Amino acid sequence: MSSVLSIIDLAFGYPGQAAVLEAISFKVHRGERVGLIGPNGAGKTTLFLLICGIVSAKLGTIEIGGFPVLKGRFNPAVGMVFQHTADQLICPSVREDVAFGPQNMGLPVEEVAANVDLAAGATGITPLFDRVPHQLSSGEQRLVALAGVLAMQPELLILDEPTADLDMRYRRRLVGMLKDMEQKTMLTASHDLEFILEVCTRVMVLDQGKIQADGEPATVMANCCLMEDHGLEVPHSLTAAWHRHGSETNCSPIAESYKRK
Repeated sequence: MSSVLSIIDLAFGYPGQAAVLEAISFKVHRGERVGLIGPNGAGKTTLFLLICGIVSAKLGTIEIGGFPVLKGRFNPAVGMVFQHTADQLICPSVREDVAFGPQNMGLPVEEVAANVDLAAGATGITPLFDRVPHQLSSGEQRLVALAGVLAMQPELLILDEPTADLDMRYRRRLVGMLKDMEQKTMLTASHDLEFILEVCTRVMVLDQGKIQADGEPATVMANCCLMEDHGLEVPHSLTAAWHRHGSETNCSPIAESYKRK
């Protein structure tokens, strides 16, 4: 299986502060939907900024599609939807905003139009084309920002807290849309662990500068000792399943294999 993202011995720290990331190594293979979870301040957003080339690593390498990520160089192979999506919406209309990325890639006019229509159809925002982005609701803005990234057709889609500020309707819409993108390679950070369970095929726990666990979401997140030690809770849907099957504890048997340090 070919890898879209390859990270080897990545280390980073902000000036005058302790290291945020220490010797991190992992790969994301084509078609994987990987969830990144961990406590506040674990370095999830910093890792995304490194992958996008917005900041540069102190040590280590990052490659997307076999090519190194270089700081400050636009890389159409990776597209990121930031947590505060309003910061990404800069044009006077939704249509222009979705077209902004592919236009700046230098694509022909016909291809830009086709990409915009495909992305708008996938996210359901076509009726918003003539609206002013900053007059939209938070849920609508998030879908517009996502459409703008999808219109560039990146190899790797990065989502930072994609369900933040979404009501149930827009959350379910986003979940369904992302699950339908079976071929899209995705890396997403979220404190919404039920979202990670539904959407992702793999999850990594990031804490104390290192990847503390990496595996199938329901298995990793059912480990109550692991989750508690890294400032997280087992998703309610998993604990509810244990109770339905007669478990007398709030911990999966899987947790027995994890030893606290």
